[in-house]
Formats: sequence, C-alpha cells, structure tokens
Amino acid sequence: MPSADIGLIGLAVMGSNLALNIAEKGYTIAVHNRTAAKIDEFVANAGELRGRIIGKADLAEFIQAIKRPRSVIIMVKAGKPVDEMIEQLLPHLEAGDAILECGNSLHTDTNRRFAYLQTKGIGYLGVGVSGGEEGARHGPSIMVGGSKQQWHNAEPVLTAISAKFNGEPCVAYLGEGGAGHFVKTIHNGIEYGDMQMIAEVYGVMRDGLGMNPLAASEVFKAWNKGPLNSYLIEITGHVLAAVDPQSGKPLVELILDKAGQKGTGVWSAIAAQQLGVPATAIEGAVAARSISSRKDERVAAEAVYGKRAGGRSDVTLANLEKALLAGKIVSYAQGFAVMAQASSENGWGLPLATIAKIWRAGCIIRSRFLDQMSAAYAKGDNTNLLMVPDFVMLMKDAHPALRKVVAAGAVGEFPLICLSAALSYFDSYRQGLGTANLIQGQRDFFGAHGFEIEGRGADQHGKWPSTLGG
Repeated sequence: MPSADIGLIGLAVMGSNLALNIAEKGYTIAVHNRTAAKIDEFVANAGELRGRIIGKADLAEFIQAIKRPRSVIIMVKAGKPVDEMIEQLLPHLEAGDAILECGNSLHTDTNRRFAYLQTKGIGYLGVGVSGGEEGARHGPSIMVGGSKQQWHNAEPVLTAISAKFNGEPCVAYLGEGGAGHFVKTIHNGIEYGDMQMIAEVYGVMRDGLGMNPLAASEVFKAWNKGPLNSYLIEITGHVLAAVDPQSGKPLVELILDKAGQKGTGVWSAIAAQQLGVPATAIEGAVAARSISSRKDERVAAEAVYGKRAGGRSDVTLANLEKALLAGKIVSYAQGFAVMAQASSENGWGLPLATIAKIWRAGCIIRSRFLDQMSAAYAKGDNTNLLMVPDFVMLMKDAHPALRKVVAAGAVGEFPLICLSAALSYFDSYRQGLGTANLIQGQRDFFGAHGFEIEGRGADQHGKWPSTLGG
C-alpha cells in the first residue's frame, strides 16, 4: 500500500537536505535517484529519520509508494534534464498528480511545462527554494508558482519545512505558471547586486583605507547590529575572519578573485530589459562577475596601464556604511519594480508584500528592512520603493554618502560597478527634466521617428537640413 506523503527525485546535496527536512517534520518521503547506490547510501546515513524514508530504485515502484494525489519533487539540473525527467514520469502518473520542480529554472520554461502538463491532467509547480544547503535542511524560503489545486495538495509539507519568521512560515503561492521561478530569479538578481556592493565596499576598505581582512571583519560584524543587519553582512564578517590552516594567512587573500555564476543573475538582467524596467544594479553585478572571470586579461591590462596610483582614501567607515545601505535599497527597488511589471504583463497578481515577508527568513537576501518593505506594499501600492516614505527618509540620509564613495572610487581608481550604477539610477530616477529630449531629436533627424511636444501631441517632426557638411 502507498505510504509516502510525498516523493523526491534527485539526491544531490539540495535534494538530500530537503528530503531530510521533510522526514524530520514528521512526513514519510519516498526517494529516487538515477544512481541506485546513492539511494542506499542516503537511507543508510539518515540516522533516526531512516524510518520515514522509503528508497526506491525502480521509478514505477517509487511512484506507487506515494499516496494519491501524488506530489513528486524533482531536483535535477535545469533545462533539458527537467524535460527528460517529466517524460520519464508521465507514464506512471495519474490525473490530479503533480510534479514540483524545486531547482532554478527559467520561468518561460516553467510556463511551457505548466501548459503542457495541464493538457494531460497533471499539475506542475515551479518552486523557488532559497537558502542554500543549510536552508534546504533546516528551513528555506519557498516561492511557489503553478497550479493552485496542486499547491493546496503540497501546502502542508512545504509549509512545515519552510523557514519561520516570528512563527510565520516563509512560503507562499504566488501565481500560475512560472510565477514562483520568476520571483526566485529576481531574488537571485538582487542577491548578485547585494554581494557585489559588499565586495566593492571591502575593496575600498582594503585598497583605500589599508584595512586587513580581520579589521574589515570586525566592521562588518558591527554593521550587522545596525541598519545593514542581514544574512550577507553577517556571513561577510565570518568569511573575512577565516584563516587558512595550512598557511596561517587570511583565507580571503588566498581565494582566486574569479566569481562564478549559474545563470539566474543573467536571467534576471535579461528579464528586466525585456520588460523595459531598469535594473542597473543587477546588470552591474552580472558584468562584474564576467569581468572577474577574465583574470588573465585583467593582469595583462594592469601591466599596460599600471597599478592604481595608491594613496589613502578620504572616505570614512560611516560613509561606507551609509553608501552600502543606499545601494542596497536601490537594488531592492529595482528588483521589486521588475517583479511588479512582470506580474502585470503575465497576469500573475504577485503579492509584493507577501514576497517581502517570505524573504525575512531562510533566504540569502534576508535583511532587516524587509519588514518595512512588506508593510509598504501591504497598503496595496506597487509604487517604486524609492517613493515609499520610510525609504525616502533613508535615501535622503544615505545618498550623500553613496555620492562621496562613488566620487572617491573615480578619483582613487576603485572599481565600483554596482555602487556607481545604483547612484546613477537614483539620480536619473529623481531628475524631473532629463536629456532624452535630445535623443528623440536625434532619432527623428536620422530616422523620422517623431517626438512629442507638450500641448501639440505626439508624432511631431523637426525641419532638419537634408544634407550636412560642404
């Protein structure tokens, strides 16, 4: 007889930790993996949770072990492997069953799979899971999109395993199709920006203030007790304090300065551009990682142009703290603006206040001011975060410091891709009279694209000279 409450396929680190989390919360889980030996190893190492884990090497037996209507979590690599797994599962599933794809997938792929499986009577949930390995094991932030009926079937399990903030579960159903995966993608884009800004501030500490990693670590630990309180600030303090046991040197100084990326940052930047929403902090962070990967080119360029001139920067730690806060607010403002536009165009009805709430624990970008964000969006206004009164006050106080830090970076030759992008966005956003009027004139000159004149309407044209020069 079927006895598992839910099933899971894919026992790599994230899948294994999710399975243990589910079992620990009192649910019986069936598990399957392409490599059968991995199933035996996982069950053998499950300790006291072993009694709530059913390992099945045969896919048909795995499905039959799950109570109907079945919810089957798949944790496989994004792209073609997901489609292949869906096709393997289909012959064994029945109407009302659901596949829960809990990896990072492109939301358009999730939309396609959702529509495809609807024709077969099978539910499809694109589930964004944030928190890394630790979150998966002890409580992630969970962003669900897809079929509302299948969400209700899986809701008890997903709620039980989610992170909790003051007793509130950090899980929510966000809309049909790829809504959950889209929100997770933008979460990761904001994460990219946040991490890059932190790294840029550390660069000023190191190269402009002459601080060693341990001294910088103490600053970040202190900042974590104030307005910048967040998971990323907290772990930055620990990373900078770490010492390599083999050499006795600060570990961060031995780590090669080439940052990796798995695609979600790029997806979020592309989505923002396709939606016509500026997300310069995300784009800057993606570009910074790409530049970092070109280590040989950077070393060669330094040899040609010379190293930074040197000299102590006149920025203070207080300047850096406020600059980082201002940049962080801009990054969140851009990310939420992208989600608001995507929600409108896809008919998702994304609950921005709820998204802010479920990011308060479990996820990588959890931070102190998400409560303020949630309260602002709970009023039903999807305005840009930079126009929310609480954040207006914060930005008025913090943007002069951001300006000073970016200026010091330009003079002192510190690369501040993300912080400078955040400042430029802020200045552009609050400029009532911009310079696009000139661009419109240029477009009309060379392409007769037309322009608008207030009081005369659109599709106006200039009387430009037909030829230029002698």
